[in-house]
Amino acid sequence: MNAECGHGRRPALGHSAALTGTTDGLAVLIAASLPWSTTAPSILVGLWLLAVTPTIDWRDYGRQLARPAFALPFAFLLLALVGTLWSDGAWTDRLHAIKPVAKLVLIPPLLYHFSRSERGLWVCVVFLGSCALLAVYSWIVLLDPAWKITTTASAGVPVKNYIDQSQEFTLCAFALALPALIFWRDRRVVAAGACLALILLFVTNMVFVASARTALLCIAVLLALFAWRHLGRQAALLLLAGAVAASTLAWTTSPYLRQRITDIAVEYRHGHEDISRASTAQRLTYWRKALHAFTEAPLIGHGTGSIKRQFERAATGGSRLDAEIVSNPHNQTLNVAMQWGLLGVVLLYTMWIAHLRLFLGQGLAAWIGLVAVVQNIASSLLNSHLFDFHEGWMYVLGVGVAGGMVLKRRAGAES
Repeated sequence: MNAECGHGRRPALGHSAALTGTTDGLAVLIAASLPWSTTAPSILVGLWLLAVTPTIDWRDYGRQLARPAFALPFAFLLLALVGTLWSDGAWTDRLHAIKPVAKLVLIPPLLYHFSRSERGLWVCVVFLGSCALLAVYSWIVLLDPAWKITTTASAGVPVKNYIDQSQEFTLCAFALALPALIFWRDRRVVAAGACLALILLFVTNMVFVASARTALLCIAVLLALFAWRHLGRQAALLLLAGAVAASTLAWTTSPYLRQRITDIAVEYRHGHEDISRASTAQRLTYWRKALHAFTEAPLIGHGTGSIKRQFERAATGGSRLDAEIVSNPHNQTLNVAMQWGLLGVVLLYTMWIAHLRLFLGQGLAAWIGLVAVVQNIASSLLNSHLFDFHEGWMYVLGVGVAGGMVLKRRAGAES
């Protein structure tokens, strides 16, 4: 057997336990650093690519690219590259617009690596732990802002911004929902209580400290998803009653939450007079202008990086809001439609559907991946979250790592 396996050659580098462990460790570090930094994950992703490349069996990887979940991110990047040729935006804008799409091509190697790795769950657990630490720290800086390590615009937000923080906490809270339910059904009360305590840590932070209204939309969508996937009719009704009771309690006890909700009407009414309080009016204005730009080039759009140019053309002197020039219409579908038309929109939704289909099975990994994809789709109604740095990387890691775990389990069941 030794002669048959070796023939005097060294083992393939891809089978090196040290190199595989290094690749796993770098993925863990990416997950740990993502809630806290933009620079560190960017550096670590580059190192991860260097480490994972020698471990890939390229013939097998090529076969995997026949799967839509693997192939569509590359198709999206190809469209972005080709789209620079007909863009009417400046070349700096065209090149800058490629970057948000480029990170999607990390999904296939993540899927491939974690379909062979035993440490996919480590990445998920470390991300959860890092976010839990951030939630505790968030309460600390709310009570004593002197503990902040960076300057942020919101109280109770120690790093980055309240939108990123809310999206992290929403993902973690719902990822924990299934383990809490499983532990409860198995009468493992301590483990179920620990999961519920962490869920409460994340939810109370969003209610009393800092929350994005987009996250509140995601919570409603994910609650319905959880009930549909994991509860019977009676349990779903109990969950609905509990959610209504909890929402009523939050509304009556949190002046912060009440202000966040009631500000929607204020922002709509006074957005044209006071652009500093114009979040709602801004979105509606952006969407109107984006739809107009889409109707001008409905099939292939205006090209990669053309959004700023289209807003420049649509700017008027009617008000500061009407004259505002941005590079993001705050809706993922419109972001894609302005640049690549119906071709891009079809590709976007085909990719989302392919990744959803990857997670339609049972198990914790399938649930985590499903939450990551559905959260991104829901939040992308009010933002361009697939292309934003933080939420985009949450999607890439969620789909790549959890998807790899699902593929590994599926391969084990078939063998």
